[in-house]
Amino acid sequence: MTALGPDTAAEIDLPALRKRTRWALIGSVFPAGMGMTATFAATSLAAKEITDNDGLATLAATMTAIGGAIAAVPLGRYMNEHGRRPGLMWAWLIGAAGAAIAFTGVVTELYILLVIGGIGVGMGQAASLAARYSAADLAPQDRKASEIGLVMWAGSIGSVLGPTIALGGTGWVAANLLGLDELAGPYLMGTLVFIAAAMIINTFLHPDPLQVAKQLGNATETKRPTLVESFQKLFTNRLATIAVFATAVGQGVMVSVMTVTPLHMDDGAHEKTVIGLVISLHVVGMYFFAPVVGWLVDRVRTELMVAAAGLILFAGAELASHTDPEDSLGVFVGLFLVGLGWSFSMIAGSALLSSVFPVDERASVQGAADFTMITFGATGGILGGIVVEATDYHTLSHYAAVLALSLIAAALYPIATNVKGPKKPEPASA
Repeated sequence: MTALGPDTAAEIDLPALRKRTRWALIGSVFPAGMGMTATFAATSLAAKEITDNDGLATLAATMTAIGGAIAAVPLGRYMNEHGRRPGLMWAWLIGAAGAAIAFTGVVTELYILLVIGGIGVGMGQAASLAARYSAADLAPQDRKASEIGLVMWAGSIGSVLGPTIALGGTGWVAANLLGLDELAGPYLMGTLVFIAAAMIINTFLHPDPLQVAKQLGNATETKRPTLVESFQKLFTNRLATIAVFATAVGQGVMVSVMTVTPLHMDDGAHEKTVIGLVISLHVVGMYFFAPVVGWLVDRVRTELMVAAAGLILFAGAELASHTDPEDSLGVFVGLFLVGLGWSFSMIAGSALLSSVFPVDERASVQGAADFTMITFGATGGILGGIVVEATDYHTLSHYAAVLALSLIAAALYPIATNVKGPKKPEPASA
């Protein structure tokens, strides 16, 4: 990574750079969000068409989480050395390649290509997750969660549109204009929008926010931390452990329920457009209220926000568990609440993690945290398929709700032991 000279660093207009960074991230996470949710919404349905097996269908959908887990630590270490811009750009280009491979899998009805493509798309998802940390690199202490929430909200616009457009508009284009299976459309769309995200970030994220943060923080160039060192830093700090636990449980509950919901509704003979709307409303819960959640996290003790995440996740998953396949209202509301609870857990955990470590260690440890979080999600998705195959959707959602309650224990632990989190500075005056 090319370091900024001291004179250059001193001349940086930090407020203007924060604004430029914010808009570059907003412009890139919008198409990336479309690509991620468009392909995810189609994967379990496409795999079910090819294999006629619920377990294999959920496994294919879970490959996106596995791809994200594979990429998280290398991406964090790469960005720690080279900066946020090249890391985000290359990860989104890999996501585009994954969507193209999955497109080929649908056209040729080869399940293995759908699996491989899902891994590539998941690597693109790792970039979308890392973008939230990029938003916090240059933010003052009392604005970190707010900046994370704003970028997540921007991604929600594309993420909400993704499933509906993918299972509606692009499916129609694939079937009626290209003569292909309608489920090929979402992957064609994913390929194009991931490329757009990579080009936007490569063009506009200058100078690199992590590089500037290191220079302004007088960070020294250090040896790139190993995988073991990154995890040691993460799990030997009690507040960091709570932060990653919050994001991991939130991801596990969310992925396990969301992955099998399209199959549950398909069993109830719902139209694909209705299934797409359910996923879209779920994504609204995940991202739309993120600026408000970020504002709260900056002002309320973070552990209380983690407890709120557990309660909301519990309510959503439990409501979904009591909804029959032929019904939809309980799934609509339940999936929305699961998404909102995920938003609380993600923003609270991410902001806490960004505050705990110095800038020269931040990206590598964040990569280890995302690896843990995505692995939890992948495990939840795989176990979700197994549980549904052995029992039913109701049982899966109920036990996911029980898991969500563990976040309350995680929140009470530092309060009971008087572990102090990062001090909340007074909000800067306008």
